[in-house]
Amino acid sequence: MIKATYLDGQLLLAMPSMTDPRFDRSVIYICSHSEEGAMGLVINSSAVNIDFPGLLEQLDVAYNQEDFSDEPLSTYKEEEGEEVILHAGGPVEIGRGFILHTADYVQESTMIISETIALTATIDILAAIAQGTGPKNYIVALGYTGWGKGQLEEEISRNSWLNIEADEELLFRTDLELKWARAMAKLGVDITMLSTHAGNA
Repeated sequence: MIKATYLDGQLLLAMPSMTDPRFDRSVIYICSHSEEGAMGLVINSSAVNIDFPGLLEQLDVAYNQEDFSDEPLSTYKEEEGEEVILHAGGPVEIGRGFILHTADYVQESTMIISETIALTATIDILAAIAQGTGPKNYIVALGYTGWGKGQLEEEISRNSWLNIEADEELLFRTDLELKWARAMAKLGVDITMLSTHAGNA
């Protein structure tokens, strides 16, 4: 019998045996996990039909239009030149925004996940990001991924997911399309050897 282990602050990596096409090759950061269930954010999928500037406009958050110059809105950049990608965090509450970020920025409503990572879901943090006073590193996501009581544990037992410790390089400074492969490599898994029909030992 597998002992229950809570995975707060870890990454879930979708295995080739994943049966839900919505999570094919997904990398999910687990924000909370308890006996009652789990909640996480997909960190390697970009949102469709809306970008970060569009989100700011919908929420009436002020930003500097000069930051866009003549580039398309999807290339909104901060002062240091980094593109702000709007992530698709999961299929639950896709109209709600979540910001996973370094713990150098904390509000009263911020959920501290680890010594270095936190989660905030307020307009204030979006305004701070738009004004260049937000956290050092962050992921802006729409929607989240959720599991009911015992559901995640069951999926892990079916070899749908592997889990590893998260690190800021993988979270915040790795291209979306590279995150799954790099996370697998960090775990020591050769993705060319993975079968779509994994079994239980």
